[in-house]
Amino acid sequence: MKLYPGTAILVLVTILGGASPTLAAGDATAGQAVFNSRCAMCHTTEPGVNKIGPSLAGIVGSKSGTVPGFNFSPAMKNADITWDDAELDKFLANPTGDVHGTRMFVNLPSESDRQNVIAYLHTLKK
Repeated sequence: MKLYPGTAILVLVTILGGASPTLAAGDATAGQAVFNSRCAMCHTTEPGVNKIGPSLAGIVGSKSGTVPGFNFSPAMKNADITWDDAELDKFLANPTGDVHGTRMFVNLPSESDRQNVIAYLHTLKK
C-alpha cells in the first residue's frame, strides 16, 4: 500500500488528536514522588485532614478556598478559581503571582514536575 504524504499527515493528526489528555498530562507515580518531597510537608491527601495547607483530596474540579475546616487567606477565598489542569499548572508555577495574597509560597518551577503532580492530584478522591 502506497501512503501519500497528505494521507500520512492526516493519519498522524487523527492519532495525535485522539490521544487522551490524561495520558499526555503527566505521570501520577512520578507526581506522587514530587508531592511527597515538595508538598507533603504542608498538605495531606487524606480527606478532612488539613495541615499548614488544606487537604488536597478531591481538589481537582473544586473551587478555590472551599476545603472544609481550613482557614484560607482572603485572597484565596475570593479568587474564584476552579482547579482544573490549566489553573493548577499556573498556580503551582507561581502561587503568589497567580493569587496575590495567598499564603502558599512554594512553587514548582519544573513543568514536568507540575504536570506529574497534577496527574497525581487527579487520583485523589474525597
